[in-house]
Amino acid sequence: MNRRHDGRPGDVLCFGPFSLFVAARLLKRADETIPLGGRALDVLIALAERAGETVSYDELISTAWPSVTVDESNLRVQIASLRKALGGEDGGRYISNVAGRGYCFVAPVSRSTERLPIAESERPRKLPPPLGRMVGRDDVVRAVSEQLLTARFVSIVGPGGIGKTTVAVSVAHALLGGFSGAVSFVDLSALTNPQLVPTAVASALGFILQSPDPFGSLVSFLGDKKILLVLDNCEHVIESTAVLAERVVSEAPQVHILATSREALRVEGERVHLLYSLDCPPDQVGLTAAEVLKFPAAQLFMERAAAGGYSVALGDEEAPIVANICRRLDGIALAIELAASHAGPLGIRGIAELLDNRFSLLWHGRRTALPRHQTLHAMLDWSYNLLPEHERAILRRLSVFVGDFTFEAASAIAYAAEPDEEGSTGAFENLLAKSLISTTPVHGPTYYRLLDTTRAYAKAKLAGRGELDHVARRHANFFSDFLRDDELVQSRFGEWDLSGYASHIGNVRAALEWAFSDDGDVSIGVELAAWAAPLFVGLSLLEECARWCERALACLEDAARGTRQEMILQEALALSAMYTSGNSEQVRAAIERGLAIEETFGDRRHKLQLLYGLYRLLMRLGDFRGALDTVRKAAAFAEDTQDQAGLVVADFMLGACYHFMGDQSAAQFHDERGMTRAANTGTVIPNFFGFDYRIYAPISLARTLWLRGFADQARQLAKTAIDGAAHDNPLSMCVALAYGSAVFVWSGDFDMAAEYAERLVKYSDRYSMEPYRAAGDGLKGTIAIARDDLVAGVDLLRSAIGTLSAGRLNHQLTPFAGALAEGLHMIGHVEEALITVDGAISRAHDCGSTFDLPELLRVKAQILAAIPRYGSGAAINCLSEAIQVGRKQSALALELRSTMSLARLLAEEGQRDQARRELGLVLNRFTEGFQTRDLKLARALLDDLLTSS
Repeated sequence: MNRRHDGRPGDVLCFGPFSLFVAARLLKRADETIPLGGRALDVLIALAERAGETVSYDELISTAWPSVTVDESNLRVQIASLRKALGGEDGGRYISNVAGRGYCFVAPVSRSTERLPIAESERPRKLPPPLGRMVGRDDVVRAVSEQLLTARFVSIVGPGGIGKTTVAVSVAHALLGGFSGAVSFVDLSALTNPQLVPTAVASALGFILQSPDPFGSLVSFLGDKKILLVLDNCEHVIESTAVLAERVVSEAPQVHILATSREALRVEGERVHLLYSLDCPPDQVGLTAAEVLKFPAAQLFMERAAAGGYSVALGDEEAPIVANICRRLDGIALAIELAASHAGPLGIRGIAELLDNRFSLLWHGRRTALPRHQTLHAMLDWSYNLLPEHERAILRRLSVFVGDFTFEAASAIAYAAEPDEEGSTGAFENLLAKSLISTTPVHGPTYYRLLDTTRAYAKAKLAGRGELDHVARRHANFFSDFLRDDELVQSRFGEWDLSGYASHIGNVRAALEWAFSDDGDVSIGVELAAWAAPLFVGLSLLEECARWCERALACLEDAARGTRQEMILQEALALSAMYTSGNSEQVRAAIERGLAIEETFGDRRHKLQLLYGLYRLLMRLGDFRGALDTVRKAAAFAEDTQDQAGLVVADFMLGACYHFMGDQSAAQFHDERGMTRAANTGTVIPNFFGFDYRIYAPISLARTLWLRGFADQARQLAKTAIDGAAHDNPLSMCVALAYGSAVFVWSGDFDMAAEYAERLVKYSDRYSMEPYRAAGDGLKGTIAIARDDLVAGVDLLRSAIGTLSAGRLNHQLTPFAGALAEGLHMIGHVEEALITVDGAISRAHDCGSTFDLPELLRVKAQILAAIPRYGSGAAINCLSEAIQVGRKQSALALELRSTMSLARLLAEEGQRDQARRELGLVLNRFTEGFQTRDLKLARALLDDLLTSS
C-alpha cells in the first residue's frame, strides 16, 4: 500500500550506507534489500522525509495505522524493528526518541531522483504482486527470510486458509534484490498428476524437459544458478515435491526453496516454519476497543469490514464481540476475512448471531477432525448458506475450475443455463465482493480463481447434488471449443512460446483427466487433446503432449479415423515424441499416417509441417536420399500453392540436405536463395517442428562456404549465428554450437572451438539434451586428437559415437568416426583404425555420399600407408579418389587436405616435382583464409618442396 508523503514519488532518500526508495517502498544497503514490514516502512519514510524534525507520536500512528486506534506500544515495536534493521544498537544513531513528544531522524539525509536498478524495478518478475498491506505477519516474513537465507530450504506449514501463500509471496518480494530478480513462483495447485511436478517447475523456469529422468534434468538445469524457487500448494503432490526438493537442495548448492504446504515435506535439509493463527484478543471481561485492536486478528477483521462497507469505528461496546468472533474463527485469516466481508449489511452483532447459530449445528461433527479443520469447514458452510440459492449454484459450478479462469469461461460454464443473465452477472460480482472469488492480476484479461478451501468445499457440494459430471462436461466442452477457435493457438502449431496461455493449462489438464476417466466422455477427450496439442507444444510440455495424443489415438473410434482430428494428433505425437523418445519408428509412423490423412483435407500448412517433420527425421537418421526426395515434394507443393514461407524453408532444407550429401555448390545456391527470398519478401520464417531455420540456415551456409574454400566468410558467419542464438530457445542454441563449432575446428582455431564445445556440453546438460551432449563430447574428442591428446580424444569419441548410435542420430556419426580412426592410427591401433574408417566410408555410401567422404578417404590413405601389406601405392590410389570426390563435391578445402597428404607421399617416393605441381595448382585457387591452419601448412609444405628441388 503506497501512502502519500511529502516527497516526490521518484525520490530516493540516502543516509549512511542506506538508500530508501519512496515510491517502490524499498530499503537497500548497497545492492542488498533490507526486509521491512509495511508499517515499519511507513514510519521510516515519515521520519526520513522530515529528518531533523520531531515527528509526534500521533502523526506517526496515524500514518502507519490510518482509521485504526492503537496505543504507543505498537509504535515502539515498529521503532525497535527499524533500529534493528538499521544496525542493531547502532540503529540509535538514526532514530532518536524525544521524550514525551515523538521521534526524530537524526542522521543527515540527501535526496535524489535516481531510479531503482533494472534488476529490481524493471525486470519482469515471475511473482504474484504483494499485498499492499499484510496484517500481523511482519515478524513472520522477517523470520522466514532469515531462515531461508541461512538454511536454503524452508517449508511454511499450516492449515488451509491461514495465509501461507501470502507470507511466501511477501518473503519472495523481500528477497528479490538478494537474488537479482531470479525468483520463480510455481503454483502447484493446478496439477492433478504428481508426476508433472518437475514439468511444472521446468515450464515456470522456461526450459524443456526431454529426459526420462525429469528430476535429474531439473537439477542439471539449476546447476550452480542462484535462484529462489517458491513451490506453492504442495500438499496434494507432496511425494513428488519432496523428491524434487531434496535433490535440488543436495545437488544445486545455490538454489533456495520456499515451499507452502499443509504438511511438512519431511526430507533432508528442510526447515519447517509452522504458521500459526493470527493472535486473537483473550477471553477477558472489560476489554476496550484499543486493547482489542492490539491483536492482528482483530485488526484484520476491522480492515476487511471497512473494505466491505462497514464504516463505523470499533467502539468499546462491540469490541468484546469482535474479540469473540476472532477467537471462534481460531484466528484463521481466510475465515476472518469471509466473516468480516458481511459486516456492511449485517453489522458486527448480526455476524456474531449468525456465526453462533451456524456453529451450534456443527459441534456434533466428527470428533477426530482437527479443531481448526472443523472451524474452517463450519465457516465455509455458514458462508455458503448465507448466499441466495442462485449464488450457491454458481459457486458450486465454479468449483470445476482448476486455478485461474476468465469471466468468459465462468459465464459459459457457471451460469450459461441461467434464465436471468444480468442477475447471474450480478451474482458473480457478489461472490467476488464477498471474497469467495478472488482476482489474479496478470497481463491481458483479468483472471479469477476460487481459494483452495472454498473450491474444495464447493466441489463437494457439487458432487453431493449429483451435478459434477454435468458441469465437468460443460467445462471440457468449453475448453475444447475455446482452443479450437483460438487462431493464435492453432496457427502456432510446431512453434514455441504460447506462455500467454499458461493460465489455462490447469483447466485443460483437468478437462482431459475427466474426459478420459470412467465417468467422462472419450469423444470430448479426443477433440480436446487435438485442439490442446499446440498449447502443450507451445508451453514446452512435450511429454504431456505425447501422452495425451497417444491416449486420444488409442480411443479413436473407427468413424473418427482418417479425420482432421487424427491428422493433428498424429502430427503432435510425431513432433513431441521426436524430442522425448528420439528417432523412433513411432515418430515416422505418426508422420506418414498424418500425411496420408492430409491428402483428404488439403491443409497446406499441416502438409508442409508434416513434410518438414519427415525431412528432419530422415536427416537425423542419415537417409539423405529420402530426405532430399521429401523436401523436393515440399518445395513443389509450396511452389504450386505459392506459399512464400514454405519456399523459404524449402530452400534452407535443400541447402542443408545438399551440404550433408556433399554437393556444396547446390547447398550454397539454396542457402543464399532462401536468405534472399526471406529478406526480399519480408516473409516470417515459420518455426516448423520446433526448429528455427533463422539460426540453422546461416550455420549450414557457413559450413558450406568453408568447404568451398571461403574460410574467412565462413568463420564470420558462424560466429554471428552462434552469438545470435545466445538468447534464443535451447534447441536453437545447441544446434548453433553443435554444427557451427565445426567451422572453427576445421580452421584450426582450436581455442575458439574448445570454448564452444564446452558451452555446448554445459548447455545440453542444463536442458537435458543428451544427443547434443554427445555432439559436444565428440567435438571435444576431435579437438583433443588435433592437439595430440590422443587417449582422452579416443575415449571421448568412442563415448559420443555410442550415444549417437543408440539415438539413431546417424548424420553425426561419420565425422566423429573419421576423427576416431585418425586417433586410433596415431596411437598405433592401425587395424582398428582401418575397420573404423571403412565402416564410416560404407555408411557414407549408404547415405548417398556425405560431405566428409573426401576426409574419410584421406584418413584411410594415411592408415593404409602405415600398414605394410598395403603401402604407399594403395595410399596414393586412395588419395587420388579423395581428391576426385572433393572436386566433384566443390569442396576445395577438403581437396587441399588430400592434396597435401598426396604431396607428402609423392615427395617420399622421390616425385617432388609432381608433388609441388599438384599442391601449387590447388593452393592457387584460394582467394581467402590464408591465416587458417590448413593454408599455412600448405604454404609451408610448398615452400619446402620448392627449396628442396
